[in-house]
Amino acid sequence: MSMEQILATVRSFDGVLVLSPGPGSAFPDVAWGDHFFYYAPGGEIPHGQPYGTVVTKDYPDDEASHLGGPDGRWRVNVHVGRERFRALVGSYPRDGEAAEVAETDVVVPHPVYGALGWVAVVNPGERTTGVVLDLLRAAHDDARARTVRRAGGSGA
Repeated sequence: MSMEQILATVRSFDGVLVLSPGPGSAFPDVAWGDHFFYYAPGGEIPHGQPYGTVVTKDYPDDEASHLGGPDGRWRVNVHVGRERFRALVGSYPRDGEAAEVAETDVVVPHPVYGALGWVAVVNPGERTTGVVLDLLRAAHDDARARTVRRAGGSGA
């Protein structure tokens, strides 16, 4: 599945805000070309981290996936929490299991945020596209539930 197909799917989620910084935006140029997913039914960037991202290049201190470059590698990152993380990679986030994070089409612990319950997939393909989309839906639902809980309501 292409990056654009994944982005189109995420954009179809209710209350989603997909932040895609680019030239002329107020965001640092290191973020240009990347995409950050929030549950934000009001369209305002909420306090806190996104629940998922698509990154198109390496960041300082996050170069293990060898993103960007001539082969156009990119990575989907999703916060899945402790139990989903264990089900996906076979260990708990803080266990620090080593993984080959540059391999494509495989769910692995995020190279920087794995200990916080994030997983990553470089260039999702036939083996992982369905899983990635399911994880993004679940992360979106989790973000919505947190927002509702914080607001003290029963719906958003």
